[in-house]
Amino acid sequence: MTPIDVTPIAAPGRTPDGAVPQTTEPSIFVIFGATGDLAKRKILPAMYELHVHGLTDRGCIILGVSRDAAMDDAAFRAVVRDAIPKDSGAQSDIASWVDANIYYQPVGNGEPGDFAALKTRIEGLEHDHNIAGKRSFYLSLPPEAFPSTIAGLGAAGLNHSAGWTRLVIEKPFGRDLPSAEELNRLVHQYFDESQVYRIDHYLGKETVQNLLVFRFANAMFESLWNRDHIESVEITVAEELGVEQRAGYYEHAGALRDMVQSHLTQLLALVAMEVPTAFEAGAIREEKIKALRSIAPIRADSAVFGQYAAGRIDGKPVPGYRQEPGVSPASTTETFVALRICLDNWRWQGVPFYLRTGKRMARRLTEIRVRFRQAPIWMFRTVSDASPQANTLVITLQPNEGFLLFFEVKAPGEPFRLQRLTLHFDYDEAFKTLPEAYQTLLLDLLRGDQTLFVHADEVEASWRVYAPLLARTTPPNAYPAGSWGPAETKTIVPDREPREPTDAQRTGSEKAA
Repeated sequence: MTPIDVTPIAAPGRTPDGAVPQTTEPSIFVIFGATGDLAKRKILPAMYELHVHGLTDRGCIILGVSRDAAMDDAAFRAVVRDAIPKDSGAQSDIASWVDANIYYQPVGNGEPGDFAALKTRIEGLEHDHNIAGKRSFYLSLPPEAFPSTIAGLGAAGLNHSAGWTRLVIEKPFGRDLPSAEELNRLVHQYFDESQVYRIDHYLGKETVQNLLVFRFANAMFESLWNRDHIESVEITVAEELGVEQRAGYYEHAGALRDMVQSHLTQLLALVAMEVPTAFEAGAIREEKIKALRSIAPIRADSAVFGQYAAGRIDGKPVPGYRQEPGVSPASTTETFVALRICLDNWRWQGVPFYLRTGKRMARRLTEIRVRFRQAPIWMFRTVSDASPQANTLVITLQPNEGFLLFFEVKAPGEPFRLQRLTLHFDYDEAFKTLPEAYQTLLLDLLRGDQTLFVHADEVEASWRVYAPLLARTTPPNAYPAGSWGPAETKTIVPDREPREPTDAQRTGSEKAA
């Protein structure tokens, strides 16, 4: 896991204190689906930011690939210039970077001759730019295009080179256990696991990465991180947005496949894993896989599925899921999932993990809430009317990245009363600027660090956990847009709406709810 220096750079390739950041090796970065939404919104801007911070100064040639045979280098460069946010730097600097580093190659329908031409183009660019066969292939493609593209690369001999070859695969990796196993077999037919980088952008968020540091660099918390001291763990990923323009994908995926199997499960694994033997990819992945394999079978009465109906977001009316363009009027696709999960291991026996995600929720929020056990005897009952409240650690991933620890203090003066305050750490306050997740992940890719990428065994272990739930036949429960999900959720998740404290509560100037 490679941290990015996000402070202003005093000179090209240098940090303000004069240190030279570790740059990447000269390489060629090939993007399949280079004219698509993900490439334009995330990948290309992230690559430019790495250049701005001097992290690819030794050379990184970007070769865009798509089916558009009418496009050429000049046309694709125009696409890239438009994709870079205007506030990323002077237009002359952006244009200079684009003209020097951006190229394009069509692949038509992906026939063997198309991949042979792609190989010839790559080798030509490597010769022209003195790159010693070091290549990354990023599949920014619909899942159904993965198999043919992987097979095409392998058949053309693009799965190996004189230097190194790396394959990046976006989620979803399969749609169930059999399809994930089949895709893994195909990948391993041409690529070794050490070459494969399955990307989950949640793992690139600074707060997610800092969770490892928080747990394992602070013995105070790690000593409490077990069933003796923790009552429950709640992981919430709530979105205000609806299905937007993704109905074609979402109708066949749903929240369980789209969010739970990937993002929420990765967060669960990081919270629940044992201490790795070293801070390196193999050791961390091994402990994550152990945690996933310890998940007990999920009972039917420990899962609630929902689908948003018409409602209001920020005071404005919004349609229900079945009224969205491209969605069947009789759709049974879930847009909300709540689960109670238990781990059968020594550390977490008897501690419920509550997972909750949904679209058209009350507001956008991603948090991990660790609720510690209450004091076994409430000694203050004779002097205070306050009821005992558990200490709670809240790790917020979005929108305001940081950590909050709720605890009790005595309020000044008389009568004797307790007040609930917070200790807090806010990334914006401390560091001002945070790298976008794709910047972190792409830099790790170029450096060959697999720590924040998902192993094949993780993917299969995760799908194995949720396989019984994928076979559900009952329709989802309706919930109004702008709420926290179906009323039935209260049967498995504590009746505590996730919410961030107010600014006053962050500073401790009023009682926290």
